This record gives sequence, structure tokens and C-alpha cells, in this order.
Amino acid sequence: MYGVKAFDAIINPPSVAILAVAGAEKRPVVKDGQIVARTMMSLTLSVDHRAVDGATAAEFLRTLKGLLEEPGMMLV
Repeated sequence: MYGVKAFDAIINPPSVAILAVAGAEKRPVVKDGQIVARTMMSLTLSVDHRAVDGATAAEFLRTLKGLLEEPGMMLV
């Protein structure tokens, strides 16, 4: 909405994580050897590593990315 490409959110106690979602925009990407425009957005996950393991946080982001790319998988 404000043209923000990416940002980092600050965790407020007692929360242990916060997800920052930037706006979607057309960006050039390579697909099948061709440069094409695709709608992309940035997600940033800030976590308190005293409570959440970094590998667990990375797995969450990977799962979220997959669900956003293939929303039909949420029905399975």
C-alpha cells in the first residue's frame, strides 16, 4: 500500500516472533531461461532465538512460501 519493498519488524515481549509482509509488486525473474515479469513480495520473520530455534523458523517460512505459491495445497 505504501510501496514498501521490505522491512524488519521488531518483536514486542511477550511475543516470540513477528512476520513482516511487504507489498506485492512486479519484478523481473528468470523462468525457463527467459526474463519475465512476476508479482513478488517479501516476507521477513523476526524470532526470539531464546524461544524458537532458527531451523524451525526457517521451516515455517519455507512452508508459508509453498502455501502462498500454491494456495490449493491448503485444501489438501
